[in-house]
Amino acid sequence: MIKINILVTSDLHGNVLPINYGSNEYSEVGLAKISTLIKKEKTENKHTILIDNGDLIQGTPLTYHYARYMNHNKNPMIMLLNELSYDAAILGNHEFNYGMEILNQAVEEAHFPWLSANIICKETGKPYFGKPYFVKQIEDLKVAILGLTTHYIPNWEKPEHIKNLTFQEALETARNWVKFIRENEKPDLMIVSYHGGLEKDPVTGEPTEALTGENQGHRICTEIEDIDVLITGHQHRRLAGEINGVTIVQPSFNGQALGKITITLAKVKKNWTIEDKKAILLESTEVEADAGSIELIQDYEKETQAWLDQPIGKVYGDMTIFDPLKARLKDNALVEFINKVQMEIANTEISNTALFNNELKGFKEKITMRDIVSNYIYPNTLTVIRITGQDIKDALERSAGYFMVNNGEIAISSSFSTPKPQHYNYDMWEGIDYILDISKPVGNRVIKLKKNGFDIDLTAEYDVVMNNYRAAGGGDYHMFKDKPVIKEISLDMSEILANYILERGKIEASVNENWKVIW
Repeated sequence: MIKINILVTSDLHGNVLPINYGSNEYSEVGLAKISTLIKKEKTENKHTILIDNGDLIQGTPLTYHYARYMNHNKNPMIMLLNELSYDAAILGNHEFNYGMEILNQAVEEAHFPWLSANIICKETGKPYFGKPYFVKQIEDLKVAILGLTTHYIPNWEKPEHIKNLTFQEALETARNWVKFIRENEKPDLMIVSYHGGLEKDPVTGEPTEALTGENQGHRICTEIEDIDVLITGHQHRRLAGEINGVTIVQPSFNGQALGKITITLAKVKKNWTIEDKKAILLESTEVEADAGSIELIQDYEKETQAWLDQPIGKVYGDMTIFDPLKARLKDNALVEFINKVQMEIANTEISNTALFNNELKGFKEKITMRDIVSNYIYPNTLTVIRITGQDIKDALERSAGYFMVNNGEIAISSSFSTPKPQHYNYDMWEGIDYILDISKPVGNRVIKLKKNGFDIDLTAEYDVVMNNYRAAGGGDYHMFKDKPVIKEISLDMSEILANYILERGKIEASVNENWKVIW
């Protein structure tokens, strides 16, 4: 009898310290806290396999600053994984965001193999990063780990970052390599680690998203034989369970949880047989951050913090926000600026964005990088979708539901405040002119909707840029779901804003008053 523990991180997105970089306040995230869990598990369990499932080296000011200014040094994320003795890492889609030079350096510095069977070198026709899988020997038991990456990357990534690569379909690649590994390696345990998610509910099997091929985890479990464990990621979900006899896990994101799969095997004659499998999530809230991990990247962190506090540009005019509710009632300079940046980057005439919470303060005269990340708090990218005038109107009606009138005063509707605040689901638009009348019933509050001085044609089509969450229908914006995607910009919006200001040095606070809310 032997017990093996598979520990899984995924979608760490450059988070090491338990802080929010916008404010430097404590936050229950980061690999330093996960490190405490990993070290504890390794101490208590003799046979442990440690895997990172992708989206490791990009996502925070720490990794952005490293890639832009400190890449002559070793990658801090790789240093940490080396220190923790990871067995393997899978390529995620965000691994490519800083370009191939940074990625190749990370691969070279790693003391573990990077796996992805379906990312192919155009010249050789073979897996670009060398190893599609690896086999770990535990006593006389063989464990095979096959790596896969969502093949949807060409829809997001800059073409110059992936120009020498081909992304084969994950499902068919898995089918072929699982068969090859079973026949040639004859492993006792077959693990597939896939930087992709589930396209169907793991319990009911009902589709949970448009079947674009971006996420194929459910099909991998149900259509491919001889897989014992499927590690997933990419969707930032908390999953631990089973599909068609395959144990699955997806350990959230940003280092909020560690996936743990415990497998007990017994030897019958000369063959190992799986007796039991179970997946759970270990929460980072249960432990303190590991001091050794913090110390290892301290020089990088000091440089990052100094950079965050350096001015990157100036504002001419007023781009501050003192009353978030008032800022959502009529056009304001911060929202107009973000929308205009989105339109310029995406080359569109219409944009929407949100004020994500009530803590943001806007930009003072001198802008720092910390101001960027504290005002644009989510790691969103941009998507351009093609929608109709009717879709725009329906979306505005959805946003108008954010408000209610209470004793003659404007207030936030309970549908946007309970059980939790959803300020991020109220959008404000640029490129169109509109008025929302909150005195009218929900669903009939758009009383003006024009573009270039003319009523918007509800049957006409318009290309609109918005964040990727909204473009997928997030926040109950069902009118956007499954609409044609015209363009995707893979850089985080905070990086887009910072680059925009850095290139210009100064920005103008302007308000064209293209929209307002009345009651």
